[in-house]
Amino acid sequence: MNALSLRGVVKTYGDDTHALGGIDLAVPQGDFFALLGPNGAGKSTAIGIICSLVTKTAGEVEVFGHDIDHEREHAKALIGLVPQEFNFNVFEAVEDILMNVAGYNGIRRAVAKRRTEKYLKRLDLWDKRRTQARNLSGGMKRRLMIARALVHEPRLLILDEPTAGVDIEIRRSMWEFLTELNSEQGTTIILTTHYLEEAEALCRNVAIIDQGAIVEQGAVAELLSRARFETFVLDVRGIPEASSDFAPFTVRSRDDGKLEVDVPQGETLNILFELMGRAGIEITSLRNKSNRLEEFFLKLVHRDEAAAGVAGGAGQ
Repeated sequence: MNALSLRGVVKTYGDDTHALGGIDLAVPQGDFFALLGPNGAGKSTAIGIICSLVTKTAGEVEVFGHDIDHEREHAKALIGLVPQEFNFNVFEAVEDILMNVAGYNGIRRAVAKRRTEKYLKRLDLWDKRRTQARNLSGGMKRRLMIARALVHEPRLLILDEPTAGVDIEIRRSMWEFLTELNSEQGTTIILTTHYLEEAEALCRNVAIIDQGAIVEQGAVAELLSRARFETFVLDVRGIPEASSDFAPFTVRSRDDGKLEVDVPQGETLNILFELMGRAGIEITSLRNKSNRLEEFFLKLVHRDEAAAGVAGGAGQ
């Protein structure tokens, strides 16, 4: 059984704006799935439809086999949602926020207390349980949103930009928690994120949405195998001569004295180091400019713009 199935889902607004143009999507049970796309692509609309917050124009949506039109309450009970915006009562204490959501979902008080303690401890918020939510840091508020979404222990957890605005340390700890939740409890997770290294590190499958259509979907490993190169930024001592040959690598000088290098798929950095050494250049540090998934993503979502640019140039 799929955790989530979308078939021919359309969302049209009154002015004939097509937010979704008939998308098909399947997320296997137990998957860690990424839904990626630029701003305005239709991600939030799709999530709103799945969670019954937005009314679809046409199509079918099933959550673990339960149709959201005919079994809405059953389907909604299986979903935990972590939205982008903070939407809890900031004057409530942290533990009260979880207890109230548990009560809303019909969970007995004794069970709700155990789960509240469980998830606040796992997300390092137990010491803040009696603190008003308005006094939490941004990272703590993000973790509170996750704890609140999990208190009724849904089988499908949807996270819309869960690490936006948090520091690297908190982001890493959230990655570890979500990986554990997926692997140990079997919770199916759907993640939207603008940090594409996050999707590459965490997710097994991915769908890329652009202009209301799914333009690519499949296993992350399979999509990465189609990425042509990875770009690195190098701090160096020495300047390459114009005649320097670094093939098969493409090397560009930047105004800040650094070098950008495109490393083709299948090539290793050791070969690059060797070629640089022969040219009298010492590499002191390097970092990714864009990872492979980012390169593949940008190629997909900008291909229509590129095609339009070519057509426009031909017509001038």
